[in-house]
Amino acid sequence: MKGFIDLKIGIIGGGQLGKMIAQEAKKMGLFVIILDPTPDSPASEIANKQIVSHFNDKGKIEELINQCDITTFEIEHINTEILKKLENRGKEIYPASRVLEIIKDKSKQKEFLDEFNIPTSNWKKVDHNALDDEIPAFPVVQKACRGGYDGRGVYVIKNKENIENRLKTESFLEEYIDFEKELAIMVARNKQGEIKCYPLVEMEFDEEKNICDMIIAPARVDESIYEEASKIAVKCVENLNGVGVFGIEMFLTKDKRILVNEIAPRVHNSGHYTIEGCVTSQFEQHLRCIMGLPLGSTELIIPTVVINILGEKNHCGTADYIGVEETLSIPGVSIHIYGKKEIMPYRKMGHVTIVDKEIDKAIEKAYKVKKTLKAVSKEAKHEE
Repeated sequence: MKGFIDLKIGIIGGGQLGKMIAQEAKKMGLFVIILDPTPDSPASEIANKQIVSHFNDKGKIEELINQCDITTFEIEHINTEILKKLENRGKEIYPASRVLEIIKDKSKQKEFLDEFNIPTSNWKKVDHNALDDEIPAFPVVQKACRGGYDGRGVYVIKNKENIENRLKTESFLEEYIDFEKELAIMVARNKQGEIKCYPLVEMEFDEEKNICDMIIAPARVDESIYEEASKIAVKCVENLNGVGVFGIEMFLTKDKRILVNEIAPRVHNSGHYTIEGCVTSQFEQHLRCIMGLPLGSTELIIPTVVINILGEKNHCGTADYIGVEETLSIPGVSIHIYGKKEIMPYRKMGHVTIVDKEIDKAIEKAYKVKKTLKAVSKEAKHEE
């Protein structure tokens, strides 16, 4: 039987999430192999080995899994057929291919939520070529069944004129929710079924970029909202029979109902605050889950705010950063640069964590950081 130190962990995906999982694995002395199409992916800086491959290459995925004792992933858009085949041969893959098949198709997610009476917005599958006949009222949200992330694959149809700009792909229509807050909660469940929730957080979105702009932990809501959100999130993960860390995104409606928006079967941007803010980070916790170890404490040590470092508008080329020194002069600030070599407008290049004993002061510092720290291209800087 292999000892703990001899275990090999496989990660499908070498982006920032894979990198941060790999960092925790290396702290534990584990051997890490990643699979990613980019040779110099962020996680390649940390992992022992990288297999360069697309996420749908069955042969390369099998090569990775056969070399590892336990395999996980940081991205949903993976060939699940080969995962299922290897699971049937006894390979350990978490979360399971069955879970991934439900989650990576957002219409199947909605079917799952309805099946288990988990509150979510009203929806219906549609033919994107005939939306004129399908929309009962405006505004309405069109979502692509597959392939959407970071705001992509979602289009708000505000009026009849917007229909011509619809998503030209398999999709569904979803009730537009006039919400009070967007919330998220990370849930961890290990192989033995032990389950824990992290604190509930608020998510603020940049409407222009259509991407999460700020995470505030803890959410500024009544305790009853936290308890109800935790109960719903646990129900999601238990009914999926999921193993790992899951991000559950929710709406708090103006009449105080909680509706599940989407489920992420992996570590998530809304859980980055756990690195500095909690006893156990979501990345260490994910490893504990998939290895069958006892779960760590999810206690929030200090109020925490996270902002994403996004590529500046009109900046493409070799990545660089300005305002680092001024940002680090602010007490309680930590900068996380992901190591992506190329910058593109609004691409996630890193994040900043701000901790303070008072959440309002942490938010105030976060707005200062947003004005100070910028991800830019070296080429654009040279032109200036």
